[in-house]
Amino acid sequence: MTPMEPTTMNMPVLALRGLTVFPRMNLTFDVERPISIAALERAMEGEQDVFLVTQREISVERPEEKDLYQIGTVSHIRQILRLSSGSARVMVEGRRRARLRRLWQSSPYLQANLEELPEEPPSEARSPRAEALLRQAWSLFSDYAQLSGAVPEEIATAVMDSRDVGQLADFIAQNIPLRHTDKQEILEELAPFVRLRKLNGLLARECSILGFEHEMEGKIRDQLVRTQRDQILRTQIRVLQNELGEEDDEDEVEDYCRKILELNLEEEAEKHLLKEAGKLSRQPYGSAEASVIRNYLDVCLEMPWNKSTRERASVETARKVLEKEHFGLEKVKERILETIAVRQMNPKGKGQILCLVGPPGVGKTSIAISVAKALNRKLARLSLGGVRDEADIRGHRRTYIGSMPGRVIDAIIRGGSMNPLLLLDEIDKLGNDYRGDPASALLEVLDSEQNHAFRDHYMEIPVDLSQVMFITTANTTDTIPQPLLDRMEVIRLSSYTDEEKVEIARRHLLPKQLAEHGLKKSALRVDDGVLRAIIRDYTRESGVRLLERRVAALCRKTDMRLVSGGTKRVTVTEEDLPKFLDCQPYPPALHTEREEVGVVNGLAWTETGGEILEVEAVVCEGTGKLELTGNLGDVIKESAQAALSCIRSRAAVLGVEAEFYKNRDIHVHFPEGAVPKDGPSAGIAVTTAMLSALTDRKIKAGIAMTGEVTLRGRVLAIGGLKEKTMAALRNGIGTVLIPKDNVRDLEEIDQTVRAALKFIPVETIDQVFAAALAPMPEAAREETPVFVPVPREKAEAVLRQ
Repeated sequence: MTPMEPTTMNMPVLALRGLTVFPRMNLTFDVERPISIAALERAMEGEQDVFLVTQREISVERPEEKDLYQIGTVSHIRQILRLSSGSARVMVEGRRRARLRRLWQSSPYLQANLEELPEEPPSEARSPRAEALLRQAWSLFSDYAQLSGAVPEEIATAVMDSRDVGQLADFIAQNIPLRHTDKQEILEELAPFVRLRKLNGLLARECSILGFEHEMEGKIRDQLVRTQRDQILRTQIRVLQNELGEEDDEDEVEDYCRKILELNLEEEAEKHLLKEAGKLSRQPYGSAEASVIRNYLDVCLEMPWNKSTRERASVETARKVLEKEHFGLEKVKERILETIAVRQMNPKGKGQILCLVGPPGVGKTSIAISVAKALNRKLARLSLGGVRDEADIRGHRRTYIGSMPGRVIDAIIRGGSMNPLLLLDEIDKLGNDYRGDPASALLEVLDSEQNHAFRDHYMEIPVDLSQVMFITTANTTDTIPQPLLDRMEVIRLSSYTDEEKVEIARRHLLPKQLAEHGLKKSALRVDDGVLRAIIRDYTRESGVRLLERRVAALCRKTDMRLVSGGTKRVTVTEEDLPKFLDCQPYPPALHTEREEVGVVNGLAWTETGGEILEVEAVVCEGTGKLELTGNLGDVIKESAQAALSCIRSRAAVLGVEAEFYKNRDIHVHFPEGAVPKDGPSAGIAVTTAMLSALTDRKIKAGIAMTGEVTLRGRVLAIGGLKEKTMAALRNGIGTVLIPKDNVRDLEEIDQTVRAALKFIPVETIDQVFAAALAPMPEAAREETPVFVPVPREKAEAVLRQ
């Protein structure tokens, strides 16, 4: 006999998430996905039948064939209720099992080719085997209903009345809360006896789980009863003690213990604090030791244990905040955004310790504040300038009277979270004395590999600092110890150009000062030309602090004029600046506008930015002494000695008297003698000044230079070129001589500065002389050899002869 071919059909498919429908069962559920709504609409246009199949993973939004189980239920739609435009509530009735053969359509709704699965009839339905299975199912369901307490009576009655093995398994599986994987296992079983046997196993497991739950609930209930009883008794004791006028020290200790337990600390910290609370209970009332323990516990409980703000690591948000609050500093902003991008990609990664290095007033502290705002972190600032005691960082031990935690722990308490942004300001101003070295104490704090268990001397329990973001600021890295500097990533902030200062004044400083002085925007008019004049003639700085004070002076004078009456608006011009500003403008540098003998404009870098460094040289009758004055350091003195030796080695080529080092004294002076000066970058300036004085040749006007010189006359690279060139432009210099090796650094210089200055790269001291020295007068040419830059090979040949 040929077996019958299985019945196949095409039908819309509705994928269920966490639900399973059994044959001969009714189920109501909500539908929200567009593909499911479309499948229902398609089914309603036909015979109102739809294939309900469960998804393997609930999270899949647009399921494919591999995401669906193979066996589901062909169901008839009984009722649809529209809840909104995008959701509906549907009531279905399961009809028969079916197998999904191929999902041939996935848009706009799922549609598949199905194979109907006829259910196997139970053999020997009245057999002892069937009766045993039924009795076992009734018994287990009765136990389940009793333990659960949430089974409706009509369901329990229907179970007890059922005699069909397969239908009973489907009914129980449909009406008790099982995992959808367990329900699918029951649905896929076609043999009725096997299906009921599997269901009995699931019921036995659920009864065991419910039994454990009831056992745990009973223990918790007994514990609560005992706790409530103890609380009532303690309350009665407290009332009696108050009536008798006795102090209740136990209540204070219990309060401490309760707060400690509520913090959910690590075992070591919790055990230590409970031990301290136990010590407090044994202290006599009013003793000094009890006061120390109370202060200690209060400080430890003030710590924001397990509290943290939700970090908003968004590059776009941070970019908007930085662009809004700061102008310029493009590379600094980009580096900070890279750090935030790393936090965005890996929120649990170890934080970097950034060190912002730059002159005063360029915005180091304000950038750190903006980063805290962009990341939604609490900000706590620690000023380290002048700190000399190690205990300021690590805290004082409790053996001392008036001991307290260190500044790091105090900042976290003030921040109110375990992931604040700590701003360590002026880290280069740390000192040290007999009380210890605070810079060494910071080594553990600023090490991401070991600060997860930082121990303050006062608290004596480990504190996790790994989630804290540290940003330090400094004017220079020279005074920061190398081990501490090695733990930080240095980001350098350079000086502002004049155009950047104009934009900062117009966008930020002027509106801020107008608001602080109670002025409307229309009350004071200051155009960009006036701002440039203030920057050029009344400020000499790398940052904008002095510029802000000058703008504040304009606002004060405006307030006086408005209060005095007679005017409603003040317009400031360049001619009015001496009346508005209570200071004299900086005088123009005369040596930049005229040619002089023995006066060279060098360029220097300081903590406050770039400066013009004058070098003066005179030659007198004497015995060949070299005098150096101007508060000079050892390096710059050695550089002057090298310059003199360089000139002596090529005296014949340069047209200098051969015996000048025997009968001439050379005095080199650096004006502003109270200011310390050091470094090798004034080498070519000193050499040029000496040669100018020896040959009585003038230095060209409007020229400045920087570079280290060697005994052989080579010009070596220097640092701080960006700040030095800004200083040259600020002082009216038009031409700057730089070492050839520093040409690559011109890319770092602002385009405005590059366009305004003429840069002459030099490789040898001969090229410096050719570019800096003015031509000799006609009268002097007859007596003095004409200076001609000589190639290196020819000069060496002359020296050998």
